[in-house]
Amino acid sequence: MRFAEIALAVTTLLPLASYAALGGAPGASSSAPKGLRSVQQNTAAYSVQTSVDADGVTVHEYTLPSNVVFAVTWQGPVRPDMTALLGSYFQRFVSAGEARPHGTGLMIERSSDFVIQSAGRPGNFFGKAYVPRLVPANVNADDLQ
Repeated sequence: MRFAEIALAVTTLLPLASYAALGGAPGASSSAPKGLRSVQQNTAAYSVQTSVDADGVTVHEYTLPSNVVFAVTWQGPVRPDMTALLGSYFQRFVSAGEARPHGTGLMIERSSDFVIQSAGRPGNFFGKAYVPRLVPANVNADDLQ
């Protein structure tokens, strides 16, 4: 029952937006909600799609040349749609939130296959999530912003 309450609260408090799901193909450029702006940057190891939605949330999607999102970062006055952003990793985000005392600062969950750092307060939410096995060898995940 607690999971259902948390999931319902999360979905009602989040804006409706469509981003790429972590570990999946990029999606913001093709299924962007109204008011979304995006910018693409490329390096040899990965490309970065930067999107700003109508609520002012900036999302960076870090994509491998194989068209798989290995990391996402966000910052804005509200949280992005975490279900869409994290995809199959969303349940891990919910579990990490349940495991810590309610209302305490930074949430960090690290495992061999998923890392999330999320923090904020009304008006300023930010964080990052990535799949360590997908991060290119020459990229430091701590540097992703």
